[in-house]
Amino acid sequence: MDVNRSGTPLLVRTGRRVHHAYETAASGLERAIQVAERRYTPLGRFRPGPFEGWEFLWQPAVVGFLAMCLLFAGGSFPNSPLKLDMASTWFFGEPARAISTSPTQVTLLLSVVLGYGGLVLLMRVWLRLVEVLKLHPGAPLRSLWWVFVMWATPMVVAPPMFSRDVFSYAAQGEMTSYHLSPYLLGPFSLGSSPYVNPVDPLWRNAPAPYGPFFLFLDGSIDRLARHNQLATVVGLRLLEVLAVVALGLAVAALARCVGRDPGEAFALCALNPIVLITLVDGAHNDALMAALLTWGVVLALRRRLVWAVVVGACAAAVKAPAALGLAFIAWTWLGSRAPVRERLRPVALSLGVTAAVFAVWTQLAGFGWGWVANLTSNGAVRSWDAPMTALGLALADTGHVLGWRGLSVTTTLTVTRSLGFAIALGVTAWLLVTGKPHSWVRYLGLSLIVLVVLGPVVQPWYFVWGVALLSATYVGRQHFWILLMAVTGPFAGLPGGRDLITGLAQTNLWLVATAVAVLGGVLVAPMGHWTQWSWAEEPSTAPA
Repeated sequence: MDVNRSGTPLLVRTGRRVHHAYETAASGLERAIQVAERRYTPLGRFRPGPFEGWEFLWQPAVVGFLAMCLLFAGGSFPNSPLKLDMASTWFFGEPARAISTSPTQVTLLLSVVLGYGGLVLLMRVWLRLVEVLKLHPGAPLRSLWWVFVMWATPMVVAPPMFSRDVFSYAAQGEMTSYHLSPYLLGPFSLGSSPYVNPVDPLWRNAPAPYGPFFLFLDGSIDRLARHNQLATVVGLRLLEVLAVVALGLAVAALARCVGRDPGEAFALCALNPIVLITLVDGAHNDALMAALLTWGVVLALRRRLVWAVVVGACAAAVKAPAALGLAFIAWTWLGSRAPVRERLRPVALSLGVTAAVFAVWTQLAGFGWGWVANLTSNGAVRSWDAPMTALGLALADTGHVLGWRGLSVTTTLTVTRSLGFAIALGVTAWLLVTGKPHSWVRYLGLSLIVLVVLGPVVQPWYFVWGVALLSATYVGRQHFWILLMAVTGPFAGLPGGRDLITGLAQTNLWLVATAVAVLGGVLVAPMGHWTQWSWAEEPSTAPA
């Protein structure tokens, strides 16, 4: 190994340089954001003063509810680009006929402006609220639950927006009801069923990558709905709403276990815009997985290994990445100083319990272990949002420009995605081995984030896997990255952006002015005097 005169290995020196460059870039980005907030938002008008208590919480609750109502209104117009525009897919806001008519320019522009305006306003109020909670611990959890209820209610009744995955879940539930294996067939196997048309064409012939526990619940909901497509979608949303509630309870319990403020952790996770928009409204099964995984970690911290593994295995039987939690729970059970030989006993116990849980759910679902072979089925999606996929696409395009016709996109994607998985696996192994008794939960959260970022597909709701754990265990700048993921995630691949630009270019001047006024208004409108407490007190006003 190459070393310098002081004996420092080259790898260590390189790591230090990379870390220094990261700290410089991240701190610069933080400072730039703070300067922009002080200069171009109403926050610059306030001079931070002494904290006056929690009576103000009704104000962010009302402002956030207004933001959700704007988003709800934007997605409730017929022909809104924010949702699926198909007859009989929701109770309102859908075309009455199977073939929808072209929307008027006014309706189209209004729906997109309201949707974007609601999102921007929600981001602003959430950011300020979590900053207040960070600086002033001890917020009453009951009051924060009421904030959650107010913010989540419009999303519970709104049409599914930004994603059509819940319609895929419904179709897979219908398949299980008729004993058609979702591990071998796609929703197209249902023929002319009303379950098929709402499914994204990309997934109509794709087998399901979900575990047997979720398929069992999925099929049970479909049978309870008496094979009604819309009722099944509603049932799946209610399941995920309950899962988000369980996630909020779990995060608060996790914060207490590690000695952190439960109110702040709850706000970072349960009030997170990604959670409210993609898990409550979008009804993604990541809510169920994250809730079970977090409860498994809580049970592990309470020294209940068997139950922790049982609950963690149920999470992995929803979506496979939760299996990382089982590895961390078993490996760190005896502490960081335990020899490898002594660690083998809890590892073996964990493997045995996990196998038993999987066997039970596999038997109840009735479709075998085919889901294991389908874990890479989402690799068919080629999105520039995923760094390793973007790298593969860029290499293929570059090769074609240089005349390397034999270099196919499939080959480059296989190489870059395999490299990403190998790096994620290596980082996870390093975090697992170097974890301390007080830090392994945070390392697990970081491992899940790394797995998402280096995976073949990056979806906003995937980040909830790690954010749920980091919200109660973050250290230093990790808080900033949680905020950044939450603010940028819902806008990734958000539909309607092109419609907004086209509408502004082709519409009359008065309508353009109105749209710009709405978007500009929600960006700079004052949200109340309470936002002053989201900044640290200045030395001249801080108490001695």
